[in-house]
Amino acid sequence: MASLRTAGMLRHLTHPCSHVRTLRGSNQRRWAQVHDVRFLATTQQPRSVIEKYRQKLESKAKEEGLPDIDALKQAYQDKIERLRKETDAATKLPGAPASAAPTAAASDAADSNATTTTTEAVTPSPKAAPKTPAKSGSGSGSGIKPLSEILDMTKARDLPIKELSAIWRLRHATNPHSLCAVVPSETYSAMDTLARSRPQFVLPVPHPEQGAEIHFLQWTWDAATATSTVLFTQLAEYKNRGEFAQPHTTVTHYMDFSADKGIVLMQGQVMEDRGVKPENAQWLLMCLQRFYGGWDGTGGEQGQQRANERRNLLDWFATGDQRFSVEKLLEEAERMG
Repeated sequence: MASLRTAGMLRHLTHPCSHVRTLRGSNQRRWAQVHDVRFLATTQQPRSVIEKYRQKLESKAKEEGLPDIDALKQAYQDKIERLRKETDAATKLPGAPASAAPTAAASDAADSNATTTTTEAVTPSPKAAPKTPAKSGSGSGSGIKPLSEILDMTKARDLPIKELSAIWRLRHATNPHSLCAVVPSETYSAMDTLARSRPQFVLPVPHPEQGAEIHFLQWTWDAATATSTVLFTQLAEYKNRGEFAQPHTTVTHYMDFSADKGIVLMQGQVMEDRGVKPENAQWLLMCLQRFYGGWDGTGGEQGQQRANERRNLLDWFATGDQRFSVEKLLEEAERMG
């Protein structure tokens, strides 16, 4: 249910790159001008595809000698199903877990029952979260490569944490589009606990003099490989392509050493043809850790207050609370910069 509310909220976020302003105050800076995105509940139902094209469909029904649109749908049912199957077969990504996101049918059901929201932008409605791209490896149906295919686990378990951490970082040092980290188990556990109830969120990437670009993130888990993966996708891409949106960055956490060594190994990859630089992905990872509780409580009372504000935004987004806004998200992220 939370993911359906999230889909409804994402559908009405304004495009961040189209509303840029510059404030001249010496102590105040804004990355982007965001229109009012307060979520005003109404009693109107979302406009369905049939309603949008009702006049054309009625004309087509008359041309075919049919009494109404329902009869037209029935007459073309076989053709519609055949074309839908052909499209799915041509575009579906191999190796994507079926449980990574709500189905299109579930989203359609949410569209007909959820309260609508109003903004100044009209954007296509997403149907599901982006699918996990297939990776080489035989760990599970998800395509996630298990840690045993990356490291010699027997030798790795005998290494001190300091040496294992150094080896892990050296493995990724030569690839400029690779990301890696060694995360304390306690830090990761706090993030994982929150992510399981708040698996979707949006984060901004600032572009000096050009405003900020909003990115959608989705957590997934794979028990077979003892991993969690975070997918980052440009919000515009996600809105346009829904479940077939291509993530620009994938980050996988390996929990194999969490119990005995107290660390979680993280590795990620930034796709070169997605318009995102490695430094942008590093910023997103820092924001991910901050918003999901990895650094909560540091910096005294003021630091705890900021952590509480970030948690509020995460909760409001997940529940569709009208107090969430892109403006507040930008302001909070700005303080982290």
